[in-house]
Amino acid sequence: QGMVHSRPPAILPSLLACDLSNLASEANRVAPTEGDYVHLDVMDGHFVPNLTWGAPVIQCLKKHSKAFFDVHLMVSKPAQWVGDMKDAGAHMFTFHVEAVADEGEGKALIKQIKEAGMKAGVALKPNTPASAAFPYGDLVDLILVMTVEPGFGGQSFMADMMPKVQEIRAKYPEMDIEVDGGIGPGNIDTVAKAGANWIVAGSSVFKASDPSEVIGTMRRSVEVNGNGKA
Repeated sequence: QGMVHSRPPAILPSLLACDLSNLASEANRVAPTEGDYVHLDVMDGHFVPNLTWGAPVIQCLKKHSKAFFDVHLMVSKPAQWVGDMKDAGAHMFTFHVEAVADEGEGKALIKQIKEAGMKAGVALKPNTPASAAFPYGDLVDLILVMTVEPGFGGQSFMADMMPKVQEIRAKYPEMDIEVDGGIGPGNIDTVAKAGANWIVAGSSVFKASDPSEVIGTMRRSVEVNGNGKA
């Protein structure tokens, strides 16, 4: 029996793993309706050693997608992108706790995100303890626990991040807890039992012959192992 909670599951296909030459059709293949989600990784080549896309790409995609845009900013100066991401159509703006100088800066950023009309999330790299998110726990909508070192896709899932998820779930029963990195049907039960309910999945969804089946399997695991449903 895992950490039972009442937060509903969300499965978020990570578009970094899709065929990037067909971004809109790929997004619609895995997230066709308004209740669906996509995860968009913004990397600046500075906070992490990789470059992906910025607001112009997200803004173009928005014209072709009804999905909820979960935007994860792996950038050194998250505050400078709040306005651009709002204008591009981001629904959730998640920044890294390691990218803010101190608690005051983090809290000001959350206020800025909320005032722009977006939901706010805070992300933790693997070496950052759960407690780093606690100053923001009553202010954010989401805490993201990275289960790989951020920067590149296709890495192996780090099971040793599960105690961090459990610690956050125990402290915040009503929090949406997101996990990102190397997650698929083979390890979803481990993640769901730890208390995560927002599941980012890249390769496991996009390389599947039937993405909707993989998404359904993972959603069901959160319901059974996380919500305690029969």
